[in-house]
Amino acid sequence: MRFAFFDTKPYDKPSFERFGAEHGVKFKFYDTKLTEDTVGLARNCDGVCTFVNDTMNANVLEGLADLGCKYLALRCAGYNNVDLKAAAACGLRLAHVPAYSPYAVAEHTMALLLTIIRRTHKAYIRTRDFNFLLNGLTGFDLHGKTVGVVGTGRIGRVFIDICKGFGMNVIAYDKFPAKDSGITYVSLEELLAQSDIVSLHCPLTDETHHLINCETIKLTKKGVVIINTSRGALIDAECLLEGIKARQIGAACLDVYEEETDYFFEDFSGHILHDDILARLISMPNVIVTSHQAFLTEEALNNIAETTVLNMKQLHDEGKCPNELIWKNGEIIHGS
Repeated sequence: MRFAFFDTKPYDKPSFERFGAEHGVKFKFYDTKLTEDTVGLARNCDGVCTFVNDTMNANVLEGLADLGCKYLALRCAGYNNVDLKAAAACGLRLAHVPAYSPYAVAEHTMALLLTIIRRTHKAYIRTRDFNFLLNGLTGFDLHGKTVGVVGTGRIGRVFIDICKGFGMNVIAYDKFPAKDSGITYVSLEELLAQSDIVSLHCPLTDETHHLINCETIKLTKKGVVIINTSRGALIDAECLLEGIKARQIGAACLDVYEEETDYFFEDFSGHILHDDILARLISMPNVIVTSHQAFLTEEALNNIAETTVLNMKQLHDEGKCPNELIWKNGEIIHGS
């Protein structure tokens, strides 16, 4: 099998080349993202391998089908950038990587939290200049604080375990609560009102789009810390900025951003950032932005490559795959 691999980064190649060679899957690597202008690069391929910022709208998918492509190999968990209805209409089959390393994302979430509340990023910069003053570096204990976790899938539950290890009180909200989990579930309104820290670990859907908005921010505790390592559009960034300026939000940690497609994974140092909201957020002393980095561990990269390759082999050789995403009667059905 032969796949056009879009939005390639140096850390992608080793694991995909290794697992591809083991299973007879060849990749042609392209630095460019998949768009309507680049879809032609998939000519003579069985399918494409894509990531979170590739465009997979109806026009792109129709273009792939016209080229004879049969498969969409998503090397990520999220699929909100794929028009699943159009994919089904074009006869394209696709699969994703639902769990590559929940520990990678959950641990990065805690790393962001610890950094922002203990000001370690600021201390690092100071001491590099031989400034050893402690003024302005006062943080607060996590022990005894209440953290509200929105979304209790694999990543959310790992993060809950980490928080419990710090002696934190944990409450959670999920439309589909995990049975017999021992997790204390509350309504979203209760979670926002009670939590010192709110961490988002849910998928992006029509219901969760702008879950954190101008109205829900008003429900939060004054000085709340908001963390998002899931999907950027869970937060209305403009409302977040206003909440920070009004001192309602005490700090924000963002590994994702709604308009990240044009910026994340690229080097814009020395350039003027045209996204005023992102530029203002980054300039805030109580905001940390990492560029969709939470997944980036050696273990996760290996798991992503192996699962992606096996997904395509199973679809091709067996005609089915447990990680397949099927659009049927207006609903998404997972394969078997």
